[in-house]
Amino acid sequence: MQRESLSSRLGFILLSAGCAIGLGNIWRFPYITGLYGGAAFVLIYLVFLVIMGLPLIVAEFAVGRASIRSAGESFDLLEPKGTKWHLFKYIAYTGNIILMMFYTVVSGWLLNYLIKMLQGEFTNLTPEQIGATFGTMLGEPTTMIIYTITIIVAAFGICYLGIEKGVERITKPMMLGLFLLIVVLVIKACALPNAAEGLKYYLLPDFNRLMDAGISKAVFAAMGQAFFTLGLGVGSLAIFGSYIGKNNSLTGEAIWIIALDTFIALMAGLVIFPACSSFGLNQAAGPVLIFITLPNIFNSMAGGQFWGTLFFIFMVFASFSTVIAVFENIVAITCDIFHIRRRPAIHILTVAMILLALPCIFGFNIWSNFQPMGQGTCVLDLEDFILSNNILPIGTLTYIVFCTSKYGWGWDNFIKEANTGFGLKLPVWAKKYLTYMLPLIIFIILINGYISIFYK
Repeated sequence: MQRESLSSRLGFILLSAGCAIGLGNIWRFPYITGLYGGAAFVLIYLVFLVIMGLPLIVAEFAVGRASIRSAGESFDLLEPKGTKWHLFKYIAYTGNIILMMFYTVVSGWLLNYLIKMLQGEFTNLTPEQIGATFGTMLGEPTTMIIYTITIIVAAFGICYLGIEKGVERITKPMMLGLFLLIVVLVIKACALPNAAEGLKYYLLPDFNRLMDAGISKAVFAAMGQAFFTLGLGVGSLAIFGSYIGKNNSLTGEAIWIIALDTFIALMAGLVIFPACSSFGLNQAAGPVLIFITLPNIFNSMAGGQFWGTLFFIFMVFASFSTVIAVFENIVAITCDIFHIRRRPAIHILTVAMILLALPCIFGFNIWSNFQPMGQGTCVLDLEDFILSNNILPIGTLTYIVFCTSKYGWGWDNFIKEANTGFGLKLPVWAKKYLTYMLPLIIFIILINGYISIFYK
């Protein structure tokens, strides 16, 4: 059976960016930036994004393009004879599924809020009532199941149409719309009264604030954000590398992904910091920022229902593009591992994914007494810990060591694949850094993730 491919380079870039751009950019980045002092933290984050994110993206793309397979078979084809790198396919498969077990639920929350905003349900509500709305939604498993199923069926339905006629055709205009929406929202936010204070906090580095927050904590937070924002380590970007030709070098393509990912993250800050400053609210409010703080802001501003609707359309686009991209990876790995056709695989996966999302949903209501990570935690926290603190760092470590070690694919094969095509090349002098320093940095992130959770 002939393998599908993407129709254009633009499709490849936007699909890869759609996979990387998600809630980590728009939800986590602004509040963690607020927590660690604003612009000074952003500078540290950008440094780590280049020295960590760039080579890791190139590694995933290279493995995907060289093998023309998903993570389900790529290591089988590229590994030296007699080695066991191919066993990583099961870790990658598990990681993608665990991510979607809670990401589809959160995407359902965003769809729910978009509909509420469209219907004007937040109009004339007090801040306390808006806060209670979020809690009420979490306490209604039926509501969350309906919205989660909607997300899952819609995303798999797009995958069902094929990589070019479905995934690429839908994701391209959605991503372009996402970029347009964020620009419009930034213009509106920066025009609000007292927005200048929020912009100053966000854009002018103040290293005293960084020191007050704790320099070591800020550095580890910047490393973590740069590491996790791109969703590397489970082959979700490698799959799109497998769908493209060899016309362009992979470093140049990786820079495009990082640039678009960073653009959305920085622009999200240009919406949230001026808005919070204008209405005297805390930009470091954490997870409640999207579902409580911002609805209160929209409820207070002129034309708030319109601007709130635009914002949640933007949020749904960002999260849904990630769901589509990861679902495409899950479908491809399923087909490669189990040697079944695409459409029967999607039928099975749709039912399986709905069932696998239920524990996360029930964790907020009927299973709320189950607190696996300590007091106040839920099933989502456990799923996020397994993925973010274990599978993602182990996965990225596997990719970079596989690409640089003589016991894996090897540096010569990797650099040849990475630099094939027109465009910016990965410098040969980076070999020692990628072989020794980058794996050490990833290992430190892995260990620090455990320390931050179990030794607070």
